[in-house]
Amino acid sequence: MKSVQGKIVIITGASSGIGAATAKELSRRGATVVLAARRQSELDQLAREINSTGGIALAVQTDASKSEDLKHLVTTTIEHFGRIDVLYNNAGIGDEGPLAAMTDAGLERIVATNLLAPIRLSREVLPHMQRQRSGHIISTGSVASHIASPGLYSMTKFALRGFSDALRREVWRSGIHVSLVSPGFIRTAMTKGLKLPMPGPEAVALAVVGLIERPRREVVVPSFYRPLILLAKLWPWLADTITSRMRLFEPKD
Repeated sequence: MKSVQGKIVIITGASSGIGAATAKELSRRGATVVLAARRQSELDQLAREINSTGGIALAVQTDASKSEDLKHLVTTTIEHFGRIDVLYNNAGIGDEGPLAAMTDAGLERIVATNLLAPIRLSREVLPHMQRQRSGHIISTGSVASHIASPGLYSMTKFALRGFSDALRREVWRSGIHVSLVSPGFIRTAMTKGLKLPMPGPEAVALAVVGLIERPRREVVVPSFYRPLILLAKLWPWLADTITSRMRLFEPKD
């Protein structure tokens, strides 16, 4: 098993939820974390918390939907630390409503953040990892990439899973690993309106650590979603029936 100690890790969507929990866990285990998100004040607060406890954290304000911000994030990381060992593509946003009600701006925002950003950022770090002959690209997928729920969110996660598979096969001879961590319902701001028993973001953070220590294709969190994914593949009509009755988007008067 590999150790996370001493690794330079970029984490997008790091200001809260899964990203913040992962940054804390990796720092606790000796990794240097580069925190990227739009909210500068939250990033700075998290960086201060990590640095005050003996860790090393650098906050870089980043809008994942902007290509120039992603380039700046990678350049800044290299300038400070000289290499990038792990990229964790975690930034993501949920749907704003049913497809028929979404604006062009809303459509573009979710695709840019959930899909184009991890593709672009992976493209930016690859030359550095290829020169190192080592590296690991991890992205936050979703159980919704296996069992589609209403909305564009599932589409972006299906596409991200396909991208992860394709990239892994593209770079497999270069010493670079590509993995996906696919959470189900996790207790974050995105799920605050759901009245379901859900694990906290720390469960995903531990899964990310596990992927770095022992690279694998995909990890589903919590693991009890795996049988549901299998059932959806064996009996897709059943998945259609269940998800269509979940009423994730209530019609508005």
